[in-house]
Amino acid sequence: MTKQQERPRLHLLGAILRAVSVLAILGFAAWGAVALFYQAPGPAPIRLTAAVLWVAVSLAVLGAYLRWRSRLAALIYPVLIAALLFWWQSLPASNTRDWAQEVAQMTTGVVNGPEVTLANVRNFDWRTSTDYTVRWENRTYDLDKIASVDLFLSYWSGPAIAHTLVSFGFEDGSFVTFSVEIRKEQHERFSEIGGFFKQFETSVVAADESDIIRVRTNIRKEDVYLYRINMAKPAMRSLFMAYVDEANTLAETPRFYNTITANCTTIVFAMVNRIVTGLPLDYRLLFSGYLPAYIFDVNGFMPGFTLEQLRGGGKISAKAQVADRAADFSRRIREGVPGIVPLRRP
Repeated sequence: MTKQQERPRLHLLGAILRAVSVLAILGFAAWGAVALFYQAPGPAPIRLTAAVLWVAVSLAVLGAYLRWRSRLAALIYPVLIAALLFWWQSLPASNTRDWAQEVAQMTTGVVNGPEVTLANVRNFDWRTSTDYTVRWENRTYDLDKIASVDLFLSYWSGPAIAHTLVSFGFEDGSFVTFSVEIRKEQHERFSEIGGFFKQFETSVVAADESDIIRVRTNIRKEDVYLYRINMAKPAMRSLFMAYVDEANTLAETPRFYNTITANCTTIVFAMVNRIVTGLPLDYRLLFSGYLPAYIFDVNGFMPGFTLEQLRGGGKISAKAQVADRAADFSRRIREGVPGIVPLRRP
């Protein structure tokens, strides 16, 4: 190849390299600014100042790189990125913060043969979202008498986003619901963006249905759907223990929540995949509002019903609002749900 032939090729490679470098600087400028805003120490004005300074430095480096093709800029910015990433990786998750009341305690489990005793089962009496009676209870469940697994999906932000809860039923008519949730502090509110930037730890909450379902249907007025899962008893037991293991692990080693990679649905999928291996990955695991279609496709619901019948019969918010504080709340919300044999009255 002659020098004249090599020159256009080198120009093209140089242009590609510059384009990639520009995109990298812009990407790290945006990511670093948000990371500093959420996690830099100090109050909001200081965190905002740190974010603005990072953007200013990034843009100055970008200007120098484009205008003068500065080698110094090309060398300094990777060092700054490395320092930022080192700081980011050093941020520790914690179990000792000023937690909001509804996640102030952590569920843990102790196994004694077929019986599992759960510490800190939540059983709040909700009057409004800010007015409630706090109750944390210890409860024992006999896994030899496990009878059902139900999936609840609570829609609060459009059809693509739903919170996933899994409820285990027992022969005596009792239920306990597990929910993988953000563990927010007293002053915090949920943020999808914050969930990408280590704003929250992860918590496994075990709760009574009259608490964790009713607060969504009756207090927050969310659209909640109930689906009976088609699962053999050994798999039910294994899934129950997967929740217990996850709760115990988080109590010992805190971990950050992530909106995409470690949310309420992806963690449930990882648990179920321990029982039924080879489940296909799917975008509906991220857009959890579409999860029923995924479960239907892998034959995870009770047979004999269309997806439309399952969805229509599983809408429980109105029934929950009528049942309200009734002692048989769990029985009432299941009336007419496809695939569920009528429960006996307690």
